[in-house]
Amino acid sequence: MSLPRARVCILPACAPICAGITSMFCVSSYAEVASKGPKQSPEEAAAPQPPQIDPTTASSTASLIDVDTPSVHTVPSDFESQEIQTETQAARIEREEEQQARDEEAARERAEQELAAKKKAAASKASQARGWLTKQFQTVSEGGSAGAIAVANIVAVVGLSGWLGFKAWGLYDRGRFGWKEAGIGLGVIGAVGAVEGVFANYFSKAKGKKSQ
Repeated sequence: MSLPRARVCILPACAPICAGITSMFCVSSYAEVASKGPKQSPEEAAAPQPPQIDPTTASSTASLIDVDTPSVHTVPSDFESQEIQTETQAARIEREEEQQARDEEAARERAEQELAAKKKAAASKASQARGWLTKQFQTVSEGGSAGAIAVANIVAVVGLSGWLGFKAWGLYDRGRFGWKEAGIGLGVIGAVGAVEGVFANYFSKAKGKKSQ
């Protein structure tokens, strides 16, 4: 004889019904047990309502997170187009500008110091050159060669003038002599005259020191 198929008791509600039964199986189904129990109200039998979302409190899609503060708050709509978006960026840019200003000030001071040193060195060299020329002319004057210097100057001027005249005649003969060439020749003569004036000045200084 076959035994009836037993049902496994899987709910705590079956525990009172199965009390006193030595078998490990419960012969009653869940539907039978539920039909014998107290009736449930429609509210109890209904499934729980899912959580509702209030449409009036929906967050704005324009809300962004500012990393400067721990809280989350909204920012202007043109946030992404702003050059400086956070206080952290503003502070960093300010520090960089201050450092750049300090670097520029230090570079300017170094440039001024270098320029002053170069001017001082140039003035010292010019003074040494003037002293050397005066000394040389004084030596020449003491040697009684003032006449020789004058003759040498005259020869130099005459020779330079003759050479320039020859070059000018050659250009004129070839039809290439113009205002430009004439200006160059006059410039050379003027430069030679200036050099002669400088040497004459040092020579007069040397003679003055000798007479004293």
